[in-house]
Amino acid sequence: MIKLPEAVSNFINIFNKNNFQIFVVGGAVRDILIGKNPLEVGDNWDFATNATPEKILKLFPNGFYDNKFGTVGIPFKKNGTTIVFEVTTFRKEGEYKDLRHPEKIEWAKTIEEDLARRDFTINAIAFRLTSFGHSAKLGRKPQGKPTYELIDPYQGQKHLKQKLIVAVGDPDKRFSEDALRLIRAIRFASELGFLIEDKTRQSIQKNAKLITKISWERIRDELFKILASQNPAEGILFLRNSGLLTFILPELDICFLIPQKSPKRHHIYDVGTHLVMSLKHCSSKDVITRLATLLHDVGKSKTFRRDDKTGLITFYNHEVVGTEIVKKIADRLRLSSKQKEKFIRLVQFHQFTVTELQTDKAVRRFIRNVGKEYLDDIIDLRYADRVGSGAKPTSWRFELFKKRLIEVQKEPFSITDLKIDGNDVMKILNIRPGVKVGQILKSIFNDVEQGKVKNERDVLLKKIEDFNSP
Repeated sequence: MIKLPEAVSNFINIFNKNNFQIFVVGGAVRDILIGKNPLEVGDNWDFATNATPEKILKLFPNGFYDNKFGTVGIPFKKNGTTIVFEVTTFRKEGEYKDLRHPEKIEWAKTIEEDLARRDFTINAIAFRLTSFGHSAKLGRKPQGKPTYELIDPYQGQKHLKQKLIVAVGDPDKRFSEDALRLIRAIRFASELGFLIEDKTRQSIQKNAKLITKISWERIRDELFKILASQNPAEGILFLRNSGLLTFILPELDICFLIPQKSPKRHHIYDVGTHLVMSLKHCSSKDVITRLATLLHDVGKSKTFRRDDKTGLITFYNHEVVGTEIVKKIADRLRLSSKQKEKFIRLVQFHQFTVTELQTDKAVRRFIRNVGKEYLDDIIDLRYADRVGSGAKPTSWRFELFKKRLIEVQKEPFSITDLKIDGNDVMKILNIRPGVKVGQILKSIFNDVEQGKVKNERDVLLKKIEDFNSP
């Protein structure tokens, strides 16, 4: 039995009582059928109806309609949060000249016509309540036992059971209509743990170059959903095997041709496979950390060297070269300034030294370079890097290094951590604001950092007096 949230049932009831057909479509239907019972109202609820936008707005005067695709947004409050149900009039579409949006929208008469324009069979299933209670207001519980029907003209339920992504109708036509569907197919496979049906997969390979017609913002959003999925590594391999990776991340694609196995090296994979395996073992849920993990060794493609005599492979300064590469990738993917900063830092400093001989000063320098806020992320990257190389997840040196990261942060980490400030310096030395105040604070901080002076206020106030002119 399919159980809907009360708000959804009541919403549907309003259309039915006004003699309009309305169906739940898209992701919510798919989730219900695979066992995810979406009892909470969220962003995943989409509806299709035979009511035109003007008639929908008569039912819901607070709705808004500002697009040419027949979609009306209807907001309402749920537990203090504004939820928007999107309701789209049945439609059929004309020619897609920009490989993304139809040139012309025509209203359709039936849900079957509407489903025919959708991308994949698992998204072309519609759900309709055929009978339920008499409540017609949002927030009021309907009475009686509901009955429902599923409209599934393209065997979407069968493909859900088979765990297959299958295009609706002719896959070449589907992908030429909207080229974003090329990467969406792989995103769904990655999120759901499905395979892509042969004919659909072959069509993706055939039409892969069409992805270049899509904006980078759209591509980034789908790529990030793949990285955030339960199967990100498999998603990246799908992108490569389909030919899409060549157009989306060519810098990564070439890494599969770069070997690493050589004398005195612990690597067991080529660079590309190592990067994908690292992503697979990245425990972070943060998408930028996962992206950095996937691309941390991308500079190896340009720094590869093999000694003719010994066969030893080296990648000197690959992190420096990789940093410049990921700067360009960040701009191409239209990352925000904050995302770009984090992405670059994680790649730039991923090759950090772990040894028991490091001084506290060296450890502090590492923390400053990476940034305190990104320490957990770069540790996650290093773990993934190790496992993705065929090594053990950790070592006693690495665990010791992690403890030292914690310990050194207990001591003053910067001048602002001192128990004194510039006002104390000016008051004790009777001087005005200026360069000298900063120089004195820096000198005192250096003494504290080296352990010559304790970071205690009384001690540091006396230390200031040492700077009195003789």
